[in-house]
Amino acid sequence: MLLLNNDDVANVLTIDATIAALDRAYGDFARGDAVCRPRIDIRIPTADPARFYQWGTMEGGSTAGYFGIRMKSDVIYEQAYDGVRTQEKYASRPGRWCGLILLVDINTGEPVALLNDGYLQHLRVAADAAIGVRALARSDARVVGMIGSGGMARSFVEAFLRVRPIDRVTVFSPTRANRERYASEMAERFGIAVTAVDDPAVACRGADIVSACTDSAVPVLRGEWLEPGQHVVSVGGRPHADAIARFDLRLRFGTTPPPVGRPELQTADEWVAYLAAPDAPVWRDTTTGKRSASIVTRADDVSLADVAAGRAGRTSTQQITYSERGNLQGLQFYAVAGAAYEAARARGLGRDLPSEWFLQDIRD
Repeated sequence: MLLLNNDDVANVLTIDATIAALDRAYGDFARGDAVCRPRIDIRIPTADPARFYQWGTMEGGSTAGYFGIRMKSDVIYEQAYDGVRTQEKYASRPGRWCGLILLVDINTGEPVALLNDGYLQHLRVAADAAIGVRALARSDARVVGMIGSGGMARSFVEAFLRVRPIDRVTVFSPTRANRERYASEMAERFGIAVTAVDDPAVACRGADIVSACTDSAVPVLRGEWLEPGQHVVSVGGRPHADAIARFDLRLRFGTTPPPVGRPELQTADEWVAYLAAPDAPVWRDTTTGKRSASIVTRADDVSLADVAAGRAGRTSTQQITYSERGNLQGLQFYAVAGAAYEAARARGLGRDLPSEWFLQDIRD
């Protein structure tokens, strides 16, 4: 089995390869050759009444050859500063995180790779956003309004450049130093104009693509900031209800199928959570304990399959469009981890671990 850390993955995985891997996975899913489930979280109050432990998993696989499960182990808490409420997490100590992807060969049942998920996670979310932009943003979209200045927001710019002729970004985030550093780095890296502003409404003004890419624990995108012709993607803080009401066309990549023989158990929710000590104060005092897992859905949402077949898409330059993955994260991790594993194996990267460590001679 191959052990791949974030440096190994960064050496072989590109945004183009990630987009291609997701395109294949979504095609497999549309044909019924791939399957996944929503994210499932187990949440347990810790000894600190303001924090809780969360174990989260999402998984999927395809007849193309791989199954993958992504596993996250986090201690979570919320904090407020400058009028913004964010969700923070760590494993072991602040500044350290635990996220792993186990990749299995479906034809042998043998685990073939164990990967850190950090670098891969940024690329798969950015590639996902780029697929939505490619499907619905105006073909002449050049200006991005970015709300957020973290690592994910950096990956998003690279991904958008692959699908639209982006030449300008306006960025807002609550901390001035962070947004100015982001502007400087993105301008130097991609040779485009990047301006930091102190108002999220200004970041959205005149943008062709509005991207909310934050760790906010509450919705961040307001309806009054939106303008005709924009395409919207949102990761982290969801759009406010007044923003959702302004979307003329909404692309949901897909929804996980129900368990066999149990159609009533199908859910469109992004995640399903189970709580220990459900009356503990931490659930009352955090937004995590209150907010629904539901993401933006309605009966007239269109799917990637609809767009690919020409049954749906942007019909006017004035439409405000929106795209989101749905609850197909499990597809993404087997597909992108599989691409990273194959590229690393071909390059001789990673650390080989004996398969015997992970197999046994006692039937389980």
